[in-house]
Amino acid sequence: MDRQLFTARLQQKLLLSEAAQCYHLEFSIDELSHFDFAAGQFISCVAVDDKGKTQTRAYSIASAPRANQFDLCINRVQNGFFSNLLCDLEPGQTLQIHGPHGLFMLRQPLTDSIFIATGTGIAPIRGFVEWLFPESGEDRSQGRPVWLVYGTRHEPQIYYRKYFEKVAAEHHNFHYLSTLSRPHDGWEGLHGYVQNHVAEIVTERARKHSEPVVTVAEPTGFDIHAYICGLNNMVSANREKLKELGWQRKQIIFERYD
Repeated sequence: MDRQLFTARLQQKLLLSEAAQCYHLEFSIDELSHFDFAAGQFISCVAVDDKGKTQTRAYSIASAPRANQFDLCINRVQNGFFSNLLCDLEPGQTLQIHGPHGLFMLRQPLTDSIFIATGTGIAPIRGFVEWLFPESGEDRSQGRPVWLVYGTRHEPQIYYRKYFEKVAAEHHNFHYLSTLSRPHDGWEGLHGYVQNHVAEIVTERARKHSEPVVTVAEPTGFDIHAYICGLNNMVSANREKLKELGWQRKQIIFERYD
């Protein structure tokens, strides 16, 4: 079945990290008044390469819905056709896309949540946070605790740091933790891999509740979920850690991009 293609025009391009060659790209679809998607979904980009072959690549949307716009978070990859095409786009240039697609979305009714990401896996998580805590409009978090545990190797690769710190400063129920696996001298933040800090959050939450690690809100659902996005090894490590802590499979929602 042929998918409907839309023309997305680049409005703004921001360099998130010189060292990682990571860009934040803001697009609009001028032919639509609204581009309807759920935070966490992805779009597919379509283009013809130098050999005349049509290439398609999926990218998570790095924003919550807003009119006919969406954002992407893109790392330049050596010899990567699509990553270089996107990173080289300039405002005013266009791209063919289709979508939205995907089931990496917040479960309803909303529960306490732990967001876990590394690298550009932060893209759909940014969409979750924008949706839950909009700059204007009603807070959708319902006061439920939300943790974001973001891991990377080096400090310049902590994407959207100021944004998440601002949300945490303005919302008492949003907790932002960034951790480095290869910290430089003088780094005063968290060290190590995300799964270790996730385990601390889960066990401390259970201790405060004086309940087992996994608690059930009602017969039909859980009162906490984890949403994981990143490379396969990280996703697998967190899934295993949560299972060790007694979590059930349906509490763990994940998306991996390798």
